[in-house]
Amino acid sequence: MTARSIADLDLQGRRVFIRVDFDVLLTPAGGVSDATRIREALPTVTHAIDRGARVVLASHLGRPKGRVRHEFSLLPIAAYLAEALDRDVMLADEPAGDGAKKVVSDLRDGGVAMLENLRFSPGEESNDEALARALASYADVYVNEAFRTAHRAHASTAGMVKHVPSRGMGFHAEREVKMLGKLQGDVERPFVAILGGTKVPEKIGLLESLLGRVDALCLGGTMANTFLRAKGADMGRSLFESSKLAIARALLAKAEASDVEVVLPRDVVVAEDRNAETGTVVPAAHVPDDSTALDLGPESASEIAAVLSRARTVFWHGPMGAFEGPAFAAGTLAVAKAVALVMGGTTVVAGSAAAAALQRAGVAGSVTHVSTGGAACLEFVEGKRLPGLAALES
Repeated sequence: MTARSIADLDLQGRRVFIRVDFDVLLTPAGGVSDATRIREALPTVTHAIDRGARVVLASHLGRPKGRVRHEFSLLPIAAYLAEALDRDVMLADEPAGDGAKKVVSDLRDGGVAMLENLRFSPGEESNDEALARALASYADVYVNEAFRTAHRAHASTAGMVKHVPSRGMGFHAEREVKMLGKLQGDVERPFVAILGGTKVPEKIGLLESLLGRVDALCLGGTMANTFLRAKGADMGRSLFESSKLAIARALLAKAEASDVEVVLPRDVVVAEDRNAETGTVVPAAHVPDDSTALDLGPESASEIAAVLSRARTVFWHGPMGAFEGPAFAAGTLAVAKAVALVMGGTTVVAGSAAAAALQRAGVAGSVTHVSTGGAACLEFVEGKRLPGLAALES
């Protein structure tokens, strides 16, 4: 893509509309519980301030469904930002309208304003043209620093952009695109993908795309259960997607025809349910009728580690089981450590669970990139054209 970086844009004295992703967790008392996404955007915001821009920040929070709801106000986030930036952050009382226009018009060079929750307007998610034009009227420069929303054609991510002549990406979004781009085209081989988690239907397109590009595909969690069941395994009470068994069989046939190694669990840790304090290791193809598979067994974890020891490019998304509980975390933690041992290549980890596993294993600093892009990350890796990025191209 040909989108420019904010570093290449003229910002002095200009109204710089930065679409950020401040959809963060709030505490019951109304404070910011997890400021990770805010911190990711700070270098971009600070860069604009330091260059004398008149900064207009815009974000959504939660799902207010087009209605003004006090619990989804950006007021706590504006307060957090004011402290982090050590300057006033003026919060408009609406995402668009006379109040927002007044707040933006009052900005001076180096000043910061924030529009109220974009999703208070029903036109945000429907990409309403009137809202898009209203938002664009607050901007001389548009910067997308919300990669997580780039797969959505909303008014603030796509609709308004065509009405702003100068546009580009923030530093965090730029890094996401650069690092995820390393998984496409002419990658260093062997290329190994690891997919786990529970949302099998959402990852079928990604699986099909990866099978045409990777040398090995390692599966865990409900994803692995589905493929094991497709091969005739007895899965007991384990979660699997019964509606996707035929697709799983077709993908296994495609992998064999493409000479792609598919690594399925040989053994799994089972228990009555995820609340159990301990589990039992059994063959993956023979889960007892009263049990559910909740983690990789040690043999399976060792096999994935052996595959990763030969890898030069790695993409990992999703835990290998019920990672939240200590009794069923060993497989996911073993994979985290094995990914961190890949030397000299490119290792991209995506998803909150996999990122948390890196932290718990003490190896978060040993991978090339941890993506916080959510669904946008998966669609990008799949090869889809993201509306929020396409809008930036010039």
